[in-house]
Amino acid sequence: MILTSLELQNFRSYKKITLPFSPLTTLIVGDNATGKTNILEAIMMLSTGKSFRAIHDRDVVRFENEMAKVTGNVVKESQRVSVSVFITQGMLQGQKAPMKKFFVNGISRRATDLSRNLKVVLFWPQDLDLVTDSPSMRRKYLDTVLSQTDDEYRRSLASYERGLRQRNMLLDRINKRQATRSQLIFWDQLLIKAGGYITKQREAYLLFTTKMRDMDIKTFRVSYEPSRINEARLLQYASEEVASKSTLVGPHRDDFHILMETPKKNKMVNVREFGSRGEQRSAVLWLKCVETEYVEDVYGERPVVLLDDIFSEFDRKHRDVVRSLMRKQQTILTTADTHIEKELGDIDVIRLPL
Repeated sequence: MILTSLELQNFRSYKKITLPFSPLTTLIVGDNATGKTNILEAIMMLSTGKSFRAIHDRDVVRFENEMAKVTGNVVKESQRVSVSVFITQGMLQGQKAPMKKFFVNGISRRATDLSRNLKVVLFWPQDLDLVTDSPSMRRKYLDTVLSQTDDEYRRSLASYERGLRQRNMLLDRINKRQATRSQLIFWDQLLIKAGGYITKQREAYLLFTTKMRDMDIKTFRVSYEPSRINEARLLQYASEEVASKSTLVGPHRDDFHILMETPKKNKMVNVREFGSRGEQRSAVLWLKCVETEYVEDVYGERPVVLLDDIFSEFDRKHRDVVRSLMRKQQTILTTADTHIEKELGDIDVIRLPL
């Protein structure tokens, strides 16, 4: 799949703009605060329906405007597809309006239909949080990857999250003696079914990481720590859940760790605890390479890769790894460093501000 062009209207800093992209590599060059990351954010919304950095999607609507529009023109299996996302602040011309609407070739679709037409892998500096931050960041990463590649995963995740909220509210009522444990049965079964599928698919993806060839710089592996949900475990924590008014087992408590090889043969250590800053960046780069390979393994075609100002974070060896990745599919990257353009050679360049 190839993203041939992007059209933005009232999106972030852009009033109206159309950008063409090379089927190979496009470099977006500009100083800080010129809107480079805004472009990658818009592309990501065309695939996932969500912003990867806004707390609320409505935050992408340009100041003093009611609606933003993002349209991407895609060539997929020799067919041209137009994908659009409309984002509002909840009101249009004084009337209530949906926060987001999605269109494929002008026909209204669900968010799940977006990724069927455009699959994207993003690598930006904040991805270092995958190693250093809380387990919720790593769960969010798994959800983003698997929601793009598995419609059933996205449905199970939505069902699980709704059920979890309802079950926790019911636990609060049980704690206050306003409800009985028998009322949990429906929500228990819903969470067991949806949670089981989520865990199964997370395990499959993390198992796939073992098939990824090692980078020339370091050998990495993943250690998965699933919180399995079943009737026995729910019964085991029954009294603790009522006391805490929250569900204590299930994939919402999963975690995984990236391990790296040490000079001692066959000894692996947690990158978060024992890795240097450079080794932690290497681990995230490795995981992003895995993600790209996984999308191709599932769908038989490479995703579009977005790289947000990451060359400044890497030394020459790591840059070689990134360049090797770039050659395998369409890549759109940003930088504030004009020297990167010379380093990459003969590529298409967009200079900001336009």
